[in-house]
Amino acid sequence: MLLSVKDINVYYGQIHAIKDISFEVNEGEIVTLIGANGAGKSTTLKTISGLMRARTGSIEFDGKPISSTPAHKIVTGGLVHVPEGRRIFTSMTVEENLEMGAFIVKDKSNDDQLAHVYDLFPRLKERRKQIAGTLSGGEQQMLAMGRGLMSSPKLMMLDEPSMGLAPILIQQLFDIIQSLHEAGTTILLVEQNAQMALSIADRAYVLETGRITLSGTGKELSESESVRKAYLGG
Repeated sequence: MLLSVKDINVYYGQIHAIKDISFEVNEGEIVTLIGANGAGKSTTLKTISGLMRARTGSIEFDGKPISSTPAHKIVTGGLVHVPEGRRIFTSMTVEENLEMGAFIVKDKSNDDQLAHVYDLFPRLKERRKQIAGTLSGGEQQMLAMGRGLMSSPKLMMLDEPSMGLAPILIQQLFDIIQSLHEAGTTILLVEQNAQMALSIADRAYVLETGRITLSGTGKELSESESVRKAYLGG
């Protein structure tokens, strides 16, 4: 097991945002968290990556407890969080953004990983000298994911990667996520486009108002009547 989350409770002030959540991600899987806006999906990822703290419960990554580990040390351990809204460095070039993703990698040339990222995202190679803020939304999302890959993560957490993208770009993006998976990256995916997320997920969890209410394989949940009614428009 690569990631184990057990009975975590997270608060924003007096608001109990995450309530006794437990789930796991095994090496080589795509696991997705689906749910409505405000269900606690992004908060869960922020808590795993150390940007927020759970009041109770435990989180283990790669066999080590990380509940109280600083966020920058969690990244160096091989867990990368690609946040909602992309958060690229808009005044830097594409290549400079990618190089920033490798700042934690010590004693190692970035050339091989940069070549790997450019293989996955040929558009970024074409635009490598372009200022990142001038890229389209889809290209910025590719850049955010490419930057995350530069540190060769064991687990990549993607928060709403399809947000704001046109349908044709969403399909391309999910093809890329599958390519990352096939190349050996384990993925924890938070995504409002439940249909697309479930179509590529090995396993999935449904979050409702801070609680996990359903879990199963991607196929099982995509065929669940309650999931179809709530999230798939069926």
